[in-house]
Amino acid sequence: MPEEIVYYLTRYGYLAIFVLVFLQEIGMPNPFPNEMLLMFSGYFTFKGLLFLPYVILTVVCADFIGTNILYFIFYSAGAFIMQKKPKWIPLSDRIISRLSDRISKGGQLRIYIFRITPFTRGYASVITGLLQIKPVIFLPIALISGFTWALVYVVTGYYIGPSWDLFTESIWNFKYLLLIVMAAILSAFLFVSIIRNRRQQRNWVSTGEV
Repeated sequence: MPEEIVYYLTRYGYLAIFVLVFLQEIGMPNPFPNEMLLMFSGYFTFKGLLFLPYVILTVVCADFIGTNILYFIFYSAGAFIMQKKPKWIPLSDRIISRLSDRISKGGQLRIYIFRITPFTRGYASVITGLLQIKPVIFLPIALISGFTWALVYVVTGYYIGPSWDLFTESIWNFKYLLLIVMAAILSAFLFVSIIRNRRQQRNWVSTGEV
């Protein structure tokens, strides 16, 4: 754990957790993943330096506020951005509308999965904003996924507290393993999605709906 992070968590506690999570959720670069920050915060609760429910509440609030700022920026500017998109991108207004309808009527699970998956969390907010997914659909998913994400990582940090030294010795291997697993899952997910989208585009072209 970087000494600066340890210092800020020790000195400022919940405020430091809120700021660090919030900044990364709005897209600010951070060399230290939020998932590791949450686990370290959970370790602090094991040591009695922080209170577990307060840590989870802080993380959920920071995540919810940050991700919704990002979402509403792209939701507000989505129509303008899509109008200015390069012509070589094969996404007509009809296709975008259909994608939005599909997510609104049954694709919430996909948003949830992307929201709890490391390295794709921020992109979920951007994409849902661009597709003009209504706030009434996105906000509950953002809250539930944020709570799931916070609970899993903070509680994990709490329970591995007794073996924290052993965990930190292999932390880099853990990060690489996590990256490989997430990359494999996302690759499979994207492959299936691309195949389905191509089939649907062909159907739309054949029926003259594009």
